[in-house]
Amino acid sequence: MAEYYLGLMSGTSADGIDAVVADLSGRIPRLVFAHTYPWPASLRKKIFATIANPGNVSLAEFGDLDAALGEAFAEAAVAAVTAAKLHCSQITAIGSHGQTLFHAPDGPRGFSLQAGDANHIAEISGITTVADFRRRDIAAGGQGAPLVPAFHQMLFQTPDVSRAIVNIGGMANITLLPKHCDTISGFDTGPGNVLLDAWHERHRHGSYDPEGAWSSGGAVSTPLLEQLLAHPYFTQPPPKSTGREVFCRAWLEERIEHCGQPVAPVDVQRTLVELTARTIADAILHYETEVEEILVCGGGAHNEVLMLRLADLLDPAIVESTEPYGLHPDWVEAMAFAWLAQRTLTGQPGNIPAVTGARHSVVLGAIYTGRREAS
Repeated sequence: MAEYYLGLMSGTSADGIDAVVADLSGRIPRLVFAHTYPWPASLRKKIFATIANPGNVSLAEFGDLDAALGEAFAEAAVAAVTAAKLHCSQITAIGSHGQTLFHAPDGPRGFSLQAGDANHIAEISGITTVADFRRRDIAAGGQGAPLVPAFHQMLFQTPDVSRAIVNIGGMANITLLPKHCDTISGFDTGPGNVLLDAWHERHRHGSYDPEGAWSSGGAVSTPLLEQLLAHPYFTQPPPKSTGREVFCRAWLEERIEHCGQPVAPVDVQRTLVELTARTIADAILHYETEVEEILVCGGGAHNEVLMLRLADLLDPAIVESTEPYGLHPDWVEAMAFAWLAQRTLTGQPGNIPAVTGARHSVVLGAIYTGRREAS
């Protein structure tokens, strides 16, 4: 008998709400329906304004944004259930990652703030909702991220091949799955699409560079690349995670100013592709020298220039999207949070201490009970 869960994900790029309906009754999750619901333009503008200037946001403004995001997540959830030709009462639970506004796990009292009030999601949809996945791991001494490696391990690890799973969203993270043992590792490697999207949006029409088309006409600026690679995050040992608080357009523009020579906008874009590819490849090869397959998910899987560079840097390993291995690259993270919601409801831990740095395994998230009579 099917056991339906719904996963909601909006990543660092904040380009929309990924909503998936999954059947988790078997050992391998089955994708039933998936769609990305764009953020309303006004709400997306508020998200970026809050991220860029957190010190200028009042409690009233934050409360309003949190509720508005919760309503938008709920609307996406109901729309996905309807499109899947199901009834909300058939969904066991929603796993909602929320929209990250601030990620600071390394402070004296580390925290990570994901907005999108789950009370609104549960009330509007009528579906029990699991949210706030990151903070329990941080309370246990972890980074609160990345959390998807446990899902990667369940779905993609094999005793026959050493694999690396690369998620290229706003930030990029890797999961290393050696074939010879159950011990896995993973961490954020640095910026994925976040700088690419910000630079493209500033100089071109559209919020991202489709298939890397614009960057393909540029050349790598070695002085700028050296400036970017000099950031200490790239040589910091794991466990580690990062976000827009570190890698943002202001930081990029500062590095451009310090590189000592003018760099054409298209060359900046091409250099940013190189930064993402180089930092991912360096991280993989440093910690898993015998990797044979690299499976890529997230929006970066559609950037042809980036995928070609990863293939060059990681040769002779195979570099492909996750699609031939069972799950389309656009839906891996949302599926992961549907799966994590199931683990929370069944009392199973969702973090991997070797990945996040937590002192021990913990059950993640808070549960917001739904209304079973909802339509």
